[in-house]
Amino acid sequence: MEIKRLKFIDKTYVITLLILLVFGLVVLASATSSISSDPYFYLKKQIGSIALGVLAIIIILRYEYVELKRYSWYLYGFSVLLLVLVLVFGQEVRGTTGWISFGPLPAVQPAEFTKILLILAFADFLNNRKGEMDTLAQMLPCFAYMGLPFILILMQPDLGTGLVYIAITLVMMYVAGANPKILLTLLFSGVLLVALLFFAHVEFGLPLPLEDYQIKRLIVFLDPYNDGQGGRGAGWNTIQSLVAIGSGGLAGKGLYNGSQVQLNFLPEHHTDFIYAVIGEELGFLGAAFVLILYGVLILRAINISFNAKELYGTLVVLGITAMWLFHIFESIGMAIGLMPVTGIPLPFLSYGGSSMLTNLIAVGIILSVNIRGRKIVF
Repeated sequence: MEIKRLKFIDKTYVITLLILLVFGLVVLASATSSISSDPYFYLKKQIGSIALGVLAIIIILRYEYVELKRYSWYLYGFSVLLLVLVLVFGQEVRGTTGWISFGPLPAVQPAEFTKILLILAFADFLNNRKGEMDTLAQMLPCFAYMGLPFILILMQPDLGTGLVYIAITLVMMYVAGANPKILLTLLFSGVLLVALLFFAHVEFGLPLPLEDYQIKRLIVFLDPYNDGQGGRGAGWNTIQSLVAIGSGGLAGKGLYNGSQVQLNFLPEHHTDFIYAVIGEELGFLGAAFVLILYGVLILRAINISFNAKELYGTLVVLGITAMWLFHIFESIGMAIGLMPVTGIPLPFLSYGGSSMLTNLIAVGIILSVNIRGRKIVF
């Protein structure tokens, strides 16, 4: 019966994903050729992460995704436990205590995996409250449910992942039938509050639960040269990214030929700023090609969600889609200077084992909903 179900798999979705993965490996090979004594060090690790992710997809497709509803509270509890453990035993990387090692195994980033776990758990939580989210009071349990892991993420501090949690929460609540007027009011109120807090911090020294470098990055994105060091401080990453993308022109300088990338003027160009590598070396055409691939991937995922046989599947797929959309919007936005630098990876393109494995697990879940989204006629 499982083989019979596979004929329903969204082939456009799978082909688009494969193209995106191959494209990402090609770009990563160029981006990392000059940052290690072994020019293929990062490429080999990324291929290993993809192989592990494909294995995860195969395993996930063997099981009914709806069975996960039975374990929603366990998934939620495990997510919270992981976030607590990383605060206690985690390693600090670039100012964030977001990594943890298990013996001889490579360090992992629990916040990446908890996104998927929380989407699965929150979907069941909302599914049981369908039609009961018309007032703010009725919505409070939902905000409290996602609020605890959100606070734990901010304590790392990892503002980027925290913002992803907010996007996931609002989209999934809206799809589950929460009052859209209240959601919009809360969203705009939250944006206004954050703006006021930053204003108070700048003008009156109000303390914020973020590291100084994170606060500076959020403030200077409007004018990266106004960072107190003439663009050599918190604004450096944004400036170098803009120079890289701007110099790429229509067709780019060619792989392995980008000056900002190959001479390492652009920091984190294999992770947070991989889109700048594409812009410099493959130009506008390469950057646009990536957007088209993402557009197809997102639209097919939305189509799969509409065909899900029950609300739980729809919520899970759209929760994952919201996660990807925010990552894409924020990562590309910070590369072109339209969003502050928050360290958000670009799905399927940025280097990172935890991120790649998480995204491929998400693909497996979406495809599981896809092949079980309709009744099979024998």
